[in-house]
Amino acid sequence: MKIRYLLDEHIASAIQRQLQRRAPALDVLFISANGAPPKGTLDPDLLLWAEQHSFILVTEDRKTMPTHYEQHLNSGRTCVGIFWIRPGTSMGQVVEALYLIWHTCEAEEFINQTLWIPL
Repeated sequence: MKIRYLLDEHIASAIQRQLQRRAPALDVLFISANGAPPKGTLDPDLLLWAEQHSFILVTEDRKTMPTHYEQHLNSGRTCVGIFWIRPGTSMGQVVEALYLIWHTCEAEEFINQTLWIPL
């Protein structure tokens, strides 16, 4: 299964535009976009949406998301994956990393896994 990304609401929407310029076939949504969860969606609901629609969640939320992610998995749910962006990472680094992962990997490789961007 090809990788699909859901960008959390704190991720710049420009990342989505840059990824789609680089790879028009890449399926990437940001919070509040048409077809994505609305801004303000609670973490547990984001995880459910990402699971139901097979999207990897890309987030900077290191405060509340880790706890909700653990609860999600402990409740018997799955997650295609979560990619956390390291503090101070440039937009270019994020775009490059997400593109390379999309280009070289399959979504199944990240089921119930987390990854830090940049790698």
